[in-house]
Amino acid sequence: MSAITLIKTAAISSARFTAVQKATPALSWAAISRRAYATDKGEGSTETPKQATTEESTEKATGGKTAEELTAALAEKEKKLAEIQDAYLRCLADQENLRVRTRKEITQTQDFAIQKFAKDLLDTVDILGMALQSVPEGLRNKEEAAKQDLEKLADQLSNLYTGVSMTESELLKALKRHGVERYNPEGEVFDPNKHQALFQAPMPDKEAGTVFSVQKFGFMIKDRVLRPAQVGVVSDQQ
Repeated sequence: MSAITLIKTAAISSARFTAVQKATPALSWAAISRRAYATDKGEGSTETPKQATTEESTEKATGGKTAEELTAALAEKEKKLAEIQDAYLRCLADQENLRVRTRKEITQTQDFAIQKFAKDLLDTVDILGMALQSVPEGLRNKEEAAKQDLEKLADQLSNLYTGVSMTESELLKALKRHGVERYNPEGEVFDPNKHQALFQAPMPDKEAGTVFSVQKFGFMIKDRVLRPAQVGVVSDQQ
């Protein structure tokens, strides 16, 4: 090895040694600084960072209130909850009472739906009863009636007809008050929606397809057929 190489090697080693000596005090000072910073922050104390965070969260949740204040607030909330539950139970009871009353009213309406109609028929029943009472007891059976003279029988028959006619008239008035009306389709064109054909017969002086005989009158309730009229219809001449 030459002298120049030895000199260069010695110079590099001397420079490295000097750099290590300069770095050592700096490293020591940095370590001391870290120890001091840790002491100021409370490191080494018994309280852990997790415990400190939990206490801070609890304090925020309670709003800094004392135990007495928290107890009073809880009691107030429980009181309000009890009031709400009581109001809810009362509401359920009212609803059940309403359902019971509604069912009762529906039942009563069904039971007495024809009350007004039945009341209107009472006059008809009274007139029919008077018509029957107008016939003397001596004429209420065939044997006794045969012993009476014709003039007396004719008088009683006339009274009976008058009473029955009044009954029919009163009954039709009662039905009309409730929207039920009788109709006589004689002479009208046969309508299968309103008439029921019982028979057909040719009638020279009448147009085919018209009603010429009514066996039973029809009845309408408002605009609906309650019972179709039973009729005889004129047939085609052929």
